[in-house]
This record gives sequence, structure tokens and C-alpha cells, in this order.
Amino acid sequence: MSIHETWLSTWFVHNYIRKCLQLIPYHIARLFDDVSTRMKLHNAVSALVAWRQNQSISDSRRMFYIAVYSIAQSVYTLSLTARSCVCVMTKLANIDSGLYLYFTAVAFLHVAYKSLRYGLTDDMVDVLATLLGQYVSKRRYSTSQLWLGKAVELMKVVVNKSLSTMSLIEIELSKAYLYKALRCEDSDSDSIYCLANVYLEVLYYSTGHYHMAIDHCTVVTRSQAHSQCSSHVVQGEILPKIDDDVDNMLGLAELYQIIRTAALNQKRQTQLVSVFTTELFAYYLHMKYLSVTKSHQFMYMSSTDEFKRYRACITDAQQLFIGDVLLFLAANRLLKFRAQTSTCTGECK
Repeated sequence: MSIHETWLSTWFVHNYIRKCLQLIPYHIARLFDDVSTRMKLHNAVSALVAWRQNQSISDSRRMFYIAVYSIAQSVYTLSLTARSCVCVMTKLANIDSGLYLYFTAVAFLHVAYKSLRYGLTDDMVDVLATLLGQYVSKRRYSTSQLWLGKAVELMKVVVNKSLSTMSLIEIELSKAYLYKALRCEDSDSDSIYCLANVYLEVLYYSTGHYHMAIDHCTVVTRSQAHSQCSSHVVQGEILPKIDDDVDNMLGLAELYQIIRTAALNQKRQTQLVSVFTTELFAYYLHMKYLSVTKSHQFMYMSSTDEFKRYRACITDAQQLFIGDVLLFLAANRLLKFRAQTSTCTGECK
């Protein structure tokens, strides 16, 4: 009870604050030479606290620069892996968002540098996927289904994005995984062959590489092993923007299922409506690509020949989806419209 506020304050100043004075500038330390009044003590302590806060900011800035240098040095000298990226990104996200973004930027530059020198290796593909939030754990055995699945996951991310630098990176990464799937030789490689090529042609078309798109399209339409690919279908909801017909047909297919379910007073069924048969979808896309890359007259002749093969394929198909039928009708209507336009142009000449 004999300990009062004044006594406790004096004890605190002599035992703690005066020890701190050895570490602070002289002009602040001299304020504690006379703390005989509450106001003098308050002014002296306030000056000490203000200096310490400024010092903390300076210390933080210095430590930030040290961390930035260490990150750049570590990425340059050490070989990045998908696992090490996950570890570093997780730690930095809990420390400072700025350091997290800086590491991501440096890692992207590292991948670009390595790719220019050695090509985009499988390890760099995995690192790139990790930086984009698609971590691929190191597996003892890689399978065509695994890489196809990773490509599909990235395509789902891209589908609702505008064409930006990041989405272009994701598209290129999807292509890399599709090529890895095609290079695999396992029990599933034949069954995913046509589907992987269709996804590649769609991705090439979406970035304006029409000739590459046609090459992959031709691989599918000329393939003789479609029976093995029948278990796989093109998922309409993951396709980037191709043309209005595809979007409209997917919308009509969904509307059909909703109306059918309501009319029959049934629960929503799991019937596949937002899908296309791989081979038939490739035929449709081939016709679309010809209209982009060929002259008007040659395009019409090529489209006519291609449509005949398209019609024969859909006639011989054992199973058709709603999307297949709707796209075929759209292609037929487009071909007739071009024929009328061509006839009118010839008569006018």
C-alpha cells in the first residue's frame, strides 16, 4: 500500500528508461535529465516513443530490402521446383503480401530466362502451374489422364477471363499439359488422343494461330481410331470463346433440358447436354477454320467437301448429343447462306 504512482513512475524511469537512453540519440536522452514534473516526464517519454516508431519503420524498410535481395539471390542460385515454390509462397503470404508478389514476379522471370535457354522443360511447366495456383505434386508415374485433367482445370480458369497476359500464360500452360498427355504411352493414351487434339485446336484458334488449329483438327478428322475415343466428350463449359453458334447451341441445349424437366415434372437429370462428340466437333471446327484462312471461293469449295464428310460422320454416329445435332444444323444453315451469297455475287458480276 505504500507504493504509489509517483514512486512507481520514478522506479520505472531509473530501472528501465535510463537503460534505454544508452541506445537513443543524445538530444532525446538529455530530456530525461529533468523529469521532476509529470509534464516533463510526459514530453520526454513521448519523444522517445516517436523516435522508436520512426526507427521501427526504418528497420522494417531495411529488412524488406534485405528480404527482396535474398529472394532474388535465392531464385537465381537455387533451382526452383513446384514443391519449393509452394513452401516459399505459403510462408511469404503469412509475412507480407508485397514479398509474396515480388517472389511471384521474380519466379516468372526465372521461368522465362530458363525457357529461353533450355526450352520449357517439364519441371518449369510444373513451376509455372504452381505460380498460377495449380500445384502439381511430384508423382512417381505420370499418366495421360493426369495431364489431360490438369489441362482441363486450367481451361476452366481461363474460360471466363478476358484475353490478358495472365490468361495467355494459362492457355500456353494448358497446351503444354495437353502435349504431355499426348506423349504419354499408357493404357489411356489412345482413348484421350482425339480429345487432347480437339482442345489444342480450340486453344490455338482462341489465340489466333489458325493454321496450327487446322493441323490438330485434321489429325482428328483423319484418325481411324475413333472407337477408342468414344468414352470421352468435349466439355462445352470449359471452351474459350470460339463463335456465337457454339455459345448459342450450348444455351439452347441447357434451355431444352430445363423445359423438358419442368414439362415432365421431374428432378433435374444428369443427362449430358453441354457436351459434344469429339469427332463431330472437330468437323464443325474445321469448317469454321476454313472460313478464316481461305479465300472466299476456295473456302466455299473446301467447306462443301468438308461438310459432306461431316454429314457422313453424323449419319454413321451410333450416339449423338443434343449439341452435336444443333451444331450440325447451324453449319448446314451457314453453308446454304454462303452458297446464296456466292450465287448473288456471281450474278451481280
